[in-house]
Amino acid sequence: MPQVCNHGGMSRPRISQRISAISESATLAVDAKAKAMKAAGRPVIGFGAGEPDFPTPGYIVDAAVEACRDPRFHKYTPAGGLPELRQAIADKTLRDSGYRVDAAQVLVTNGGKQAVYEAFATLLDPGDEVVVIAPYWTTYPEAIKLAGGVQVEVVTDETTGYLASVEQLEAARTERTKVLLFVSPSNPTGAVYTPEQVTEIGRWAAEHDLWVVTDEIYEHLTYGDATFASIATAVPELGDKVVVLNGVAKTYAMTGWRVGWLIGPKDVVKAATNLQSHATSNVSNVAQAAALAAVSGDLSAVAAMREAFDRRRQTMVRLLNEIPGVVCPEPKGAFYAYPSVKELLGKDFGGRRPQTSGELAELILEEAEVALVPGEAFGTPGYFRLSYALGDGDLVEGVGRVAKLLGQAR
Repeated sequence: MPQVCNHGGMSRPRISQRISAISESATLAVDAKAKAMKAAGRPVIGFGAGEPDFPTPGYIVDAAVEACRDPRFHKYTPAGGLPELRQAIADKTLRDSGYRVDAAQVLVTNGGKQAVYEAFATLLDPGDEVVVIAPYWTTYPEAIKLAGGVQVEVVTDETTGYLASVEQLEAARTERTKVLLFVSPSNPTGAVYTPEQVTEIGRWAAEHDLWVVTDEIYEHLTYGDATFASIATAVPELGDKVVVLNGVAKTYAMTGWRVGWLIGPKDVVKAATNLQSHATSNVSNVAQAAALAAVSGDLSAVAAMREAFDRRRQTMVRLLNEIPGVVCPEPKGAFYAYPSVKELLGKDFGGRRPQTSGELAELILEEAEVALVPGEAFGTPGYFRLSYALGDGDLVEGVGRVAKLLGQAR
């Protein structure tokens, strides 16, 4: 029941229906609970948060320190971002994905989440449909809902490596469909579409005059023979109906710096900038100066992180697949594994019979002191998401605890 207050005999909800409908970020909630248990002295190992365990590279931190001393950055700057950073992002986009844009097509945002929200707020009217491939990152549905949009899910599973086909996308399309949300590499599954699959999906979207919002935050984190392909570059016939979302968080271990960006046609960027001018004004100038150093520099820092992530990826997948009842496809990108635990649901764990992956995750946190995020958070119950962006020792110990507990299933 919503809380109400009385004004002259009328009862009104204390919290608006729009905001009441938003769910808390499940990944951040799990991470917060794990940290609280750690603070209480319990040896919890957390696989919940999606952030590199490496520090931000020193040259980026140095740029921020220098910016603190520059009086120019003590004042308001343009809501759309520092001009030199917008140009550097345009240059970086051409360098890394072959997509040519100019600085006027770039909006610097307070982290990738603000870019996600502003993209949908700018493109959607109430009732417009967005095709979303599940499993999906927890923020997408809430941003779509806040914009008045309707999420239409295309569900994938471990049998296809969590990849959607054009046939599935077409089956989800209606006359109300306006946007395809496309994410590769994927959070939470680590799935990476081949360049051929990216092209096929992009051409389908162009054929039906759909917008494509593509989140490329994990563009530099691919492994083995997997390669990142930007749908904006692969399918030029999409024209100006592409919005690219990105940021410095994952590539440069800068999750706490809160700098993302939105790239799109100038009218969309102008409208989104107007929104941001009223919501937050400019992103912190010090963080923008740090981001400028990041995107203007080389990719040696991410290369070192990628090597560590690749090693941990292989270890985690091997250990998970050794657990009876767990099936884990090999992730090709990002830094997550997404195993199915459907065979373990309803099993007896010392008198407890978890019926959902959420209940099983609670059991694991309480009994094994390991925090992971259940598939319900990502639109596909019966799975877990585990981040392998943590130390090798903690990774082996944590999965070992999970294996010991799940091995007791009867």
